[in-house]
Amino acid sequence: MANSLKVAVIGAGAAGLTAARELQRESHHVVVFERSHRLGGTWVYDPRVESDLLGRDPNRDIVHGSLYKSLETNLPRQLMSFSDFKFGEKAYGDPRIFPGHEEVLKFLEDFATTFELTKLIRFNTEVIRVELVESGMTEFVVESKTGGLSSIEVFDAVVVCNGHNTEPNLPTDIPGIETWSKKQMHSHNYRVSEPFRDQVVVVIGGGPSAIDLSREIGMVAKEVHMSSRFPDVKVSKLDKFNNIWQHAKITSVTKDGTIAFEDGLSIEADIIFHCTGYKYHVPFLKTNGIVSTQEKRIGPLYKHVFPPQLAPRLSFVGITERGQSRWISMVLSKKLSLPSEYEMLSEVEQHYREMEEKGISESRTHSLDFKTDYLEWVYAQFEGVVEKQIKDMYGYLFQCFMTDLDGYKDAFMQKYGS
Repeated sequence: MANSLKVAVIGAGAAGLTAARELQRESHHVVVFERSHRLGGTWVYDPRVESDLLGRDPNRDIVHGSLYKSLETNLPRQLMSFSDFKFGEKAYGDPRIFPGHEEVLKFLEDFATTFELTKLIRFNTEVIRVELVESGMTEFVVESKTGGLSSIEVFDAVVVCNGHNTEPNLPTDIPGIETWSKKQMHSHNYRVSEPFRDQVVVVIGGGPSAIDLSREIGMVAKEVHMSSRFPDVKVSKLDKFNNIWQHAKITSVTKDGTIAFEDGLSIEADIIFHCTGYKYHVPFLKTNGIVSTQEKRIGPLYKHVFPPQLAPRLSFVGITERGQSRWISMVLSKKLSLPSEYEMLSEVEQHYREMEEKGISESRTHSLDFKTDYLEWVYAQFEGVVEKQIKDMYGYLFQCFMTDLDGYKDAFMQKYGS
């Protein structure tokens, strides 16, 4: 077929499976590289933890998964569907609107089976290098390793879907934390609450993971003190918990275990627990500086997908929202076109300028905060329409999330079912 390309997809998680499905739909020849023995990516529970609980040691044996045993989704199943395979219409033993991770994995396995994607996946195969072919900008060398054997192949295009929940992001601006002599760990290495039993714990972070895990470890810990950078946070005890407090950011840490907060209080803690998110990590990608990774920003990327200078032959899926895979597949098939390299780069630079003018942190580069504008734009590229109900759900969920981080799931379920 004239527009059929040989495409490498890196990762067989949700993003990689959707990319494979859409590329297959467009009759491209697809090879999916998956480092583990099964599909599912971040939705595969692995009880192992890393030897370095902070994830700083580059020579550590890396555990890819970050799931903890009790994790439930923070998006309702209706908003985790594929365009032609609805999660909201299926149940695999856990029909809740916010199901556990086992349910999501079964959904992904069902999706792969239904569309015969498993045969495209090379399991236990790690990609160790993706590099431009020296003769031009239209082909990539992909070097992979299976067991002790290495293999090198040339592809017309590469879609990076390796996820971004493996490389811990740690704060570097907490005075005195380098002197801390007691236990520290990142949520990447959290599986169950038992190691926190009878401990005084300081949880750093203000997102869903920090909220959920504080409540879980609060069931066994002596005390839990949550510290976030949100402005105007006042020290307070959480409703329904007698041993969990919310604090402002940390002002100092001492070697003897004392932690002081901006609200004026200080406590003696046993564990610092970082729920501070993850860095984007694509160590295999070699582009001579065309694409760079700086913790929470990969760029420049047009619409968070295409590096202008390498578009459309190199793309990323899963950095922001859904809908991207179909757009990529149709661009590669030449059914859709992209703006010029100059126009794409100009838009990325404008996005960066607007962030700087508004005082938005670089770490928020790819965060869309439940907004449907981007989703609508991507769908419009292939004449798709975001269903009104989906738009309404996104909007209501964001409203609930912003007004009551602790009870947003309950509020959503009251409106859309139980």
